[in-house]
Amino acid sequence: SARDREYICECMPSKMLRVSPLSVLRGASRAAAAGRGLHMAPRVAVGAAHSSSPHSELPSITNEPILEYKPGSPERAALKQTLKEMIGRTEEVPVVVGGKEYFTNKISEQIVPSQRHTVLARVHFATPELLSKAIESANAARLDWETMAFEHRLGVFYKAADLMSSKYRNRILAATMLGQSKTVFQAEIDAAAEAIDFFRFGCKYAEALYREQPRHHSKYVWNRVIYRALEGFVAAISPFNFTAIGANLAGTPALMGNVVLWKPSHTAVLSNYAVFQVLREAGLPDGVINFVPSESKHFGHAMSTSPHLAAINFTGSTATFASIWQTVGQNMNIYRTFPRMLGETGGKNFHLVHPSADLVNVVTSTIRSAFEYQGQKCSACSRAYFPKSKWPQIKQLLLENVAKIKIGHVEDFSNFMGAVIDQKSFNKIRSYIDSAKTRASCEFLAGGTYDDREGFFVQPTIIECRDPKDVLMQEEIFGPVLAVHVYDDSVPNAWANVLELVDTTTPYALTGAVFSRDRAVIAEAMYRLRHAQGNLYINDKSTGAVVGQQPFGGARLSGTNDKAGGPQYLTRFTSPMSVKETTVGTTDWRYPHMSEA
Repeated sequence: SARDREYICECMPSKMLRVSPLSVLRGASRAAAAGRGLHMAPRVAVGAAHSSSPHSELPSITNEPILEYKPGSPERAALKQTLKEMIGRTEEVPVVVGGKEYFTNKISEQIVPSQRHTVLARVHFATPELLSKAIESANAARLDWETMAFEHRLGVFYKAADLMSSKYRNRILAATMLGQSKTVFQAEIDAAAEAIDFFRFGCKYAEALYREQPRHHSKYVWNRVIYRALEGFVAAISPFNFTAIGANLAGTPALMGNVVLWKPSHTAVLSNYAVFQVLREAGLPDGVINFVPSESKHFGHAMSTSPHLAAINFTGSTATFASIWQTVGQNMNIYRTFPRMLGETGGKNFHLVHPSADLVNVVTSTIRSAFEYQGQKCSACSRAYFPKSKWPQIKQLLLENVAKIKIGHVEDFSNFMGAVIDQKSFNKIRSYIDSAKTRASCEFLAGGTYDDREGFFVQPTIIECRDPKDVLMQEEIFGPVLAVHVYDDSVPNAWANVLELVDTTTPYALTGAVFSRDRAVIAEAMYRLRHAQGNLYINDKSTGAVVGQQPFGGARLSGTNDKAGGPQYLTRFTSPMSVKETTVGTTDWRYPHMSEA
């Protein structure tokens, strides 16, 4: 059979390759060609160093430029029109398995959070039977996709990035703005720039990885490494707060030759579906990524009880990830391989301010980090430590600027904040605010009000906590609530003590920021807080990691710190095979030391 005659040709000099262009056709095309009496060359598996054109190379890349949408600009007018059209209709989002769309009787409505009575999309949920079919579809597509020449796999994602940058930019932005209540700038840096960067940089990182080959060879030995895909499917479980995360969780494993079941958050389905549609238009073969909106309990059961589970790529709550990990651990006897677990979870991110800091920078950075996107970024600042000697100035600047923040519908480009994502999130945030009002140790400096009659709106809230271990300083709220503790910087060892406090207050370690003009202070903070975060910012806000510049991920109970947006992330989706080939065989089984002479 054709599969019995697969050839591995990576690392060979170009003169050694004898590859028909037909050899990269997918299985269906091969069968069709065979039916017409055509002779097909054996499929060429290029899972390692090179594609079937060993000297091909991607163009150089940079981060996607961020558009500004200034008044009178063509991009502003075009996006406004797309927003108007999208909010005026309700879209049907199907389950897509093996390229076929399924419209089920189990429907969830995705609403506009700032206009809670407006339905943006009717989302069809996968049944348990469809989830089983998705696993079968992924398994059926796996071999042809994994063994497709890398340059053709890469071509899908490189083209998708260009389509997202141009033809589909406004659709993905509008779906993100309306469905996830992001302002135009927050949507632009996420659904456009970051998503595009994940695909383009992913292609570049994969190209470099496949060229990593052994540099040393013994006499008459040829060594190489084949970067295989994982043996099974990857379950990608993406959150509501970043469209780009969905693109990455599903797209990067597929880029590396894996097949994927993609479960989007039910509050971000439309934007994620738009990305999925772009991938299909870019040439992604059917079954490689199966788009399966579904109830968590059904998806969790389907993936965790399949012997073909190879990896779980997750972003969401710490509790959910811990539960998934526990379930997988209990089912280890059924899997063909040890499933790889990748998770980016909760955070209680800090801003730590030294008396030497630039206070204007501190305040502007803190406002942006705490209140952009309603504090719903994984990396948002939700606890801040300010020195007592500078607190009067910081407090004045904070309150003056927070009072200027506008909150409302995202279609109004003058708003800085929109609504929180849904009723459940609104209720959680409200409970933390109401609870803090009952504690004498908590003083409300700003906000503390909320209204869910029209949309899920929570005013930017700042609470001074005299108790540094107050629940507001320890627990993740995921909303526009900033807990502030003022430390006495006049006492001996004040800086060392506050460093200890920052390091030990929460179980999380996602992001943090240190503000100081003193290099010795910065050096001490970097040393003492080296395990307190996965991404540390010096004199900058704790949010805004850029693909290719600041790979993102946290440790402790913030996740497995696999650093999305960096080259090391891709290695989690490969299963390397080392190959040693001896070109001149041995003639004697005995070793020299065995001789008596």
